[in-house]
Amino acid sequence: MLATTVSLGRWQLSRAAQKEALQAQIEARKSLPPLSQGEFLALDPATEAMHRPVHLRGLWLAPHTVYLDNRQMHGVPGFYVLTPFALEDSNVTVLVQRGWIQRNFTDRAQLAPIETPSGLVDVTVRIAPPPAHLFELGKDAPAPAASAGSSPIRQNLDLEAFRADTALPLRTDVSLLQTGVASEGLQRDWPVPALGIEKHYGYAFQWFGLASLVVILYVWFQLIAPYRRARRLRRG
Repeated sequence: MLATTVSLGRWQLSRAAQKEALQAQIEARKSLPPLSQGEFLALDPATEAMHRPVHLRGLWLAPHTVYLDNRQMHGVPGFYVLTPFALEDSNVTVLVQRGWIQRNFTDRAQLAPIETPSGLVDVTVRIAPPPAHLFELGKDAPAPAASAGSSPIRQNLDLEAFRADTALPLRTDVSLLQTGVASEGLQRDWPVPALGIEKHYGYAFQWFGLASLVVILYVWFQLIAPYRRARRLRRG
């Protein structure tokens, strides 16, 4: 039992060390010089450069903007705003997570105004996984008072399905996070990816605690208790 619990505790520590190394790698990639648009387009898959900054030029496709519900920033519920971005001189569109807006607590369907520049624009973004999926009981539902399929408000967004619905030449292996200071009515204090490092340290503490308990019980029942019984027998 002692060998098993100690081994499990050390395994949890090794998992924590692996994730700390991954976190360090993510932070190092964020600080690298931005990839050019050509370098980004040449990535196959783009996941090879996950979390690296990229400089792109193209057009915002504002009519296809999507608002992902139940997303928080600094503990406040709201929406992540996602807009497709058509890259200049290419037949490629990417989905950009542009930022966050706060929810209207009296009318969920009332969205805060945002600005979407028209014409060709330059943006600095960071390569990221597709938007995380939240638990839902059924398929994405439209906002109240909106006809089915017409609402920009979604609980989750599947990039393959979105590509089929919009008929856009959308790249579906990654999405992009727009970085920088708040602008256009959007906040961009993106949360750090949750790797669960603290969880592994907690599990390691539990296993080492159980190992300590095994040692204490062994010493009590195998050494101290027999010694006390033997002393009582000698006295009797």
